[in-house]
Amino acid sequence: MTRIGLISDTHSYLDEAVFRHFEQCDEIWHAGDFGNPEIAAKLAAFRPLRGVWGNIDGVEIRQQFPEKLHFQCEGVKVYMKHIGGYPPRYNPETKRELKADPPNLFIDGHSHILKIMYDDQLQCLHMNPGAAGKEGWHKVRTLITFSIDGANMKDCQVIELGKR
Repeated sequence: MTRIGLISDTHSYLDEAVFRHFEQCDEIWHAGDFGNPEIAAKLAAFRPLRGVWGNIDGVEIRQQFPEKLHFQCEGVKVYMKHIGGYPPRYNPETKRELKADPPNLFIDGHSHILKIMYDDQLQCLHMNPGAAGKEGWHKVRTLITFSIDGANMKDCQVIELGKR
């Protein structure tokens, strides 16, 4: 079993509470808009880090992380990118990519809107952890933790870090 800490849209701010909430996690996945390389370095020093760059990320983050990430975690095929949309309102590029190479789990960020929903048409779980940073229009900073056990995704928890 692999326990995941999912975060996005830190925008150069990392609440120290993140480390407490991700203490039991095996990996951290960041869905873009790190804001600066120090955020990535702090997370990577704590747990193995996977991530994608977001639209506000500069050259240093873009050299360290890809725009799109396809990988396998246990029996779950994962696709992550920063800007993607959500079921059934994916952006056109994302919709093509999801249909061409269907994942079991699609993760994005960007909207600052926490969403966990199943796409019946694509038979894919969609997760957006909302925004953990203080920039943007969201009211509450959020994270997600969940487990992957073989082909099963379970034990999902939404964590509120407090007001923006």
